[in-house]
Amino acid sequence: MACPFLDDIVDEGAALLRRELNPRRDRMIRPRLDVFSFPNHFLFERYRFSLQSLRYMHTLLQPHITNITQRGQALTSEQILCVALRFFANGSFLYNIGDAEQLSKATVCRAVRKVCLALKRFLHVFVKFPGHKPLRAIKEEFHRIAGFPNVIGCVDGTHIPIRAPSENEGHYVNRKSTHSINVQIICDAAHIITNVEAKWPGSVHDSRVYRESTVSRRMERGHLDGYLLGDRGYPCRPTLLTPYPDPEPGPQQRFNVAHCRTRAQVEMTIGLLKARFQCLRQLRVTPERACDIIVACVVLHNIATIRGEKHPALQIEADEDPIVAADMPEGRAVRDVVCNNHFAD
Repeated sequence: MACPFLDDIVDEGAALLRRELNPRRDRMIRPRLDVFSFPNHFLFERYRFSLQSLRYMHTLLQPHITNITQRGQALTSEQILCVALRFFANGSFLYNIGDAEQLSKATVCRAVRKVCLALKRFLHVFVKFPGHKPLRAIKEEFHRIAGFPNVIGCVDGTHIPIRAPSENEGHYVNRKSTHSINVQIICDAAHIITNVEAKWPGSVHDSRVYRESTVSRRMERGHLDGYLLGDRGYPCRPTLLTPYPDPEPGPQQRFNVAHCRTRAQVEMTIGLLKARFQCLRQLRVTPERACDIIVACVVLHNIATIRGEKHPALQIEADEDPIVAADMPEGRAVRDVVCNNHFAD
């Protein structure tokens, strides 16, 4: 009898034995759930959005994430969206997301990438400085918080941890000796992010990120009338006011109190962003992919805020930068004018 393990089988006995020893597996296609059929509390726990918002985002992104073929039981656009949202909300490993959705790790990775690139297309639609509202309305909302005048935004930096990259690894080591992307966030009084800079490695200081940003150039050229508020990690500029380092009793103390209460909006915004999307606690991807995911989460945060979605428990991280930037003389002069005109007895 011929050997049953060779391709050129010469008799029926060997062919029969080969079929018994190497049975073909029948293709199994698992039934996939209709995610949009579940109640809102189920959807929020897994995807951070209600059914109405999921449908809105699906309509928005469908042209950019739909597979061009249905061969091989390709994922529908609804499934692609929900897989990516589950990764953003959960922050777990890709294979854990795949196990939960009954998909392979590679399929999850492709779905996340598709949705990230699709959301980046809408960055300038949902993230616009100083905001979609009239400038006067933005200033009035900030003024109602603590009486600080002429504010059009609050700025702060936050570090998003990433795994150590294979190239230029030292550039991504921050002051806490971990690898990260330093992300600049500017927000309005309603916790809507109006500007994001997600491209700088963790070793770059907040003041440089702002100095190199397009917002800084627009403000310095006088394109916008108003002030940004920042912490002591930024130098006090004519358009970016920081608190007094050693305030004297009276107007300077009142200035600092109002400044702190108003600037707290950006700390709350960053806390909301990270609470909604747990993936930002640790991104196990390359720096380039990490920046795309951060931008996608910012767009999703604004969609959730505009549509009034609830959010998980807020956790504000106290992360004061020990490096204090030197104030500019012109900035100190503007700060003194604001202090004397609005916080004097």
